[in-house]
Amino acid sequence: MSIRLRLTNRGERRYDVRLRDPAGITYTRTFRTRREAETFEALERASRARGAWLDPRRAETKLHDVAVTWLDSNPAKRPSSIARDESALRVHVLPALGDRTIGSLTPADIQRCINEWSRQMAPRSARRVYGTLTAVLNHAVLHDLIARSPCRGIKLPAIQPVERPVLAPDQLLSLAEALGPEYEAMAYLGAVLGLRWGECAGLRVGRIDFRRSSIMIAEQVTRGIGGRSVPGPPKSAAGRRTLAVPASLMQVLTEQLERRGITKHDVEAFVFTTADGEHLDYSNWLHRIWYPARERASLEWIQFHDLRRANATGLVHEGVDLKTAQTRLGHTDPRLTLAIYAQATTEADRAAADALGERFLHRERRDTGRGLA
Repeated sequence: MSIRLRLTNRGERRYDVRLRDPAGITYTRTFRTRREAETFEALERASRARGAWLDPRRAETKLHDVAVTWLDSNPAKRPSSIARDESALRVHVLPALGDRTIGSLTPADIQRCINEWSRQMAPRSARRVYGTLTAVLNHAVLHDLIARSPCRGIKLPAIQPVERPVLAPDQLLSLAEALGPEYEAMAYLGAVLGLRWGECAGLRVGRIDFRRSSIMIAEQVTRGIGGRSVPGPPKSAAGRRTLAVPASLMQVLTEQLERRGITKHDVEAFVFTTADGEHLDYSNWLHRIWYPARERASLEWIQFHDLRRANATGLVHEGVDLKTAQTRLGHTDPRLTLAIYAQATTEADRAAADALGERFLHRERRDTGRGLA
């Protein structure tokens, strides 16, 4: 018999189930009643017969240990992604669930965490933390620690779309002037080419083709481990792209390099650097350059990413086809181009209304006796 009755020191009955795993190693589980023990034994034998058996001892692994393994499991993950995931685990996930065994976690436990995180942070942030937890538990499933993830049927906080103002051309000019000669070109690269901050900071002289008036986006500065910014590859395969540049912007870039004494032969030099000639650090640049500049320009509301949003909106406003807009912005999914960045401007909305009014309502007025008094 694989089920044996024994008495504890207090005289209480316990039923030990002794089984062997596929490798021949004995494992034991203890239950208070014979029915529980028999049920466990039957399920174990049935799972093994179906080829779906998992070693129940592995489900006793702490979530903390699984998270550490998961963080080191993907060598292709970008430093910024690792830093974001590490922060989510350290600040939110592990304090709540780190000491729990993964086999003990239930959907109810996960839902309680989500509810608490939703009270502490914005919906989008709560969803991001949940995404990290989901990835950790999926990793546990993949490596046969548990049969299925408890992240199922979870109700997540709704994300309400936020409508932000669209930067106007005169506001862009004011912002560029406020940034000063060292960084004004970054404002134009963001608004005219739709570059992300990291793509501007990671731009090297050798990526500028002065003869063809184009720029290759092949590197960006991103947040690394410990929060420091480091050069790295583009955000995605679509992020690696070559963009045509208008002559006026090429002139701005040329003047920028001339002021620094940089020539086109200094191919490895960054176009934008600190005073010491190092690549920019995002947090430092925000507090030292960006925030003071937008205050001087009376544009306290603007974020650097709003330049990219203005670019996408401008592409739509100018009638640029969706495929071209997607390519220039470096989006993998065209729905992202429309759903997140492209906002209808007041002028475009008015022009659309007038055009449709002209199409459907324009007719020669006749005296029908039904006119307005």
